[in-house]
Amino acid sequence: MTTPTPDIRLVVLDMAGTTVADGGLVEQAFAAAARRLGAESAGMLDHVRATMGESKISVFRQLFGEETKAQEANKAFEEAYADLVDGGWVAALPGAREAIEELTSQGRTVVLTTGFARTTQDAILAALGWQDLVPLTLCPADAGGRGRPFPDMVLTAFLRTAAADDVRQIAVVGDTSYDMLSGVRAGAGLVAGVLTGAHDADALRAAGAGHVLESVADLPGVLA
Repeated sequence: MTTPTPDIRLVVLDMAGTTVADGGLVEQAFAAAARRLGAESAGMLDHVRATMGESKISVFRQLFGEETKAQEANKAFEEAYADLVDGGWVAALPGAREAIEELTSQGRTVVLTTGFARTTQDAILAALGWQDLVPLTLCPADAGGRGRPFPDMVLTAFLRTAAADDVRQIAVVGDTSYDMLSGVRAGAGLVAGVLTGAHDADALRAAGAGHVLESVADLPGVLA
């Protein structure tokens, strides 16, 4: 028996890998940051890949331990990623903007979230011309600083938009296991993975995805 789709009123979408093409930019920026700090990036990249979707400062704390070093690494990463954005390397995934506009036309509220710092998130939004596309965008610092896989950004979107009466009216969509975990932990009624980013279908399902989509472009049809 097919489970009916919940009455979704709030859609929380990840950015890099879900609505924004990643193209290895996170790894490039990390390698640039490691070089600046005189660290060997090769042995750290596996950890970076495994923790895609997590708050970047959290990842650097895991890698470098010392808070000062982690902050320095995070600053170098954000600067390197900003250089890539300024260089025109960021693009929307095919159909992403159209999907967001269709979800909005269906009467749903869309929120964009990221594991990047606010300055980087704003630079990406500006590069894409998305500053006014959705009513709310969130980074980890906007939700207490923990980021994914904690449910904080999802629950902050729920509280700040007041678009839904129940967490089961939330859909959480992303390309990483941590996106899925954050949705499950928030009690979202629909948790969906997309195959345009970091993790494959098995990893997404293992982390709690109830749906796995080829891309976010398929989401309006699923909800309709």
